[in-house]
Amino acid sequence: MNRKISSLFFAFLFVFVSGLAIAQHTSEGEEPAEKIEQKEGFDATKMIMEHIGDSNEWHLWTTKDDNGEEHHVSVPLPVIIKDNEGWHTFLSKSIAHGHEHDGYTLEEGQVVSTKGIQKATLFSIISGKQKANEVFFDLSITKNAASMFLSVIFMAVIFMGMARNYKKSQLPKGAGKLLEPVIVFIRDEVAIPNIGSVKYKRYMPYLLTAFFFIWFNNLFGLIPFFPFGANLTGNIAITAVLAIITLLITLFSANKDYWKHIFMPPVPILLYPIMVPIEIIGIFTKPFALMMRLFANVTAGHIMILAIISLIFIFRSPFLGFASVPLALFVSVLELLVAALQAYIFTVLSALFIGIAVAEHEHEHGHEEHAH
Repeated sequence: MNRKISSLFFAFLFVFVSGLAIAQHTSEGEEPAEKIEQKEGFDATKMIMEHIGDSNEWHLWTTKDDNGEEHHVSVPLPVIIKDNEGWHTFLSKSIAHGHEHDGYTLEEGQVVSTKGIQKATLFSIISGKQKANEVFFDLSITKNAASMFLSVIFMAVIFMGMARNYKKSQLPKGAGKLLEPVIVFIRDEVAIPNIGSVKYKRYMPYLLTAFFFIWFNNLFGLIPFFPFGANLTGNIAITAVLAIITLLITLFSANKDYWKHIFMPPVPILLYPIMVPIEIIGIFTKPFALMMRLFANVTAGHIMILAIISLIFIFRSPFLGFASVPLALFVSVLELLVAALQAYIFTVLSALFIGIAVAEHEHEHGHEEHAH
């Protein structure tokens, strides 16, 4: 009941204040929102896409001088390029804001060639659409890559510190007081129920790593200042790699019962031409669902918050701030819950897929008959 009242209150507040803002513009005879956006140069779509996308520089803020000229403040990142002329290494500030260096420049935060050379992509190289000697390979440390390194260092410091403390005493200290219950929860409520009390230990390192990596980066993405704010878990390449790791662990851990169920399902043999392809497709749809669920939910949360805040600048009304800011704050609090929830869901489903692959159905069935 309280949740419904809160939702209705925020909805009413947003609609009411939005109405006041629109009425204010109408009474003052101002231009429609589309013309305002074009006139002022504020592009909400561009701002949102720049935030959720990757970049070769870490943009902090933009200021304007007395002449109206913009000055961008960014943290430069290493640019590493391999083309037919060799290796090129320099900082992104050398090619930022229209500058050119070694035949490369930055356009909307991405490295592009000023010589008309295309950037190499994996699928284009594999399919033969691109030739290795006619493209450049971008191995740069982007914003998401830098954020990933920072999160890995953070996790290493935290958990190595916990390990040192446990060597001295079994009582948790510092961060261990907060994280030990989470680790025990993953073991008792995720790994053991889905994988089994016999085989769960060998998969605990991956399950814990996946959970904390996703959870920490989800939280870091909600902090709107450097060195945080990167949309790492909202990058489909990151979620794809995590899903592929789950797939590989599942396939290489699978026993004969798992493969028998795939290629010899318990159905009449006449249905094999239908069921076997479906089972094979199911092997790949499971990690695909893992990838898309994490990517879509994290990205949607960032877009929602930024879109709500953007309304203030689109309508140029202080009245709208009284609705947009509380609503954005409310959504941000929900995103704190979503950050943990998405990490939990990914870990549970990974454990479930692994558990299905390692389950020994016939062996367990024989034990049950022996017990009876």
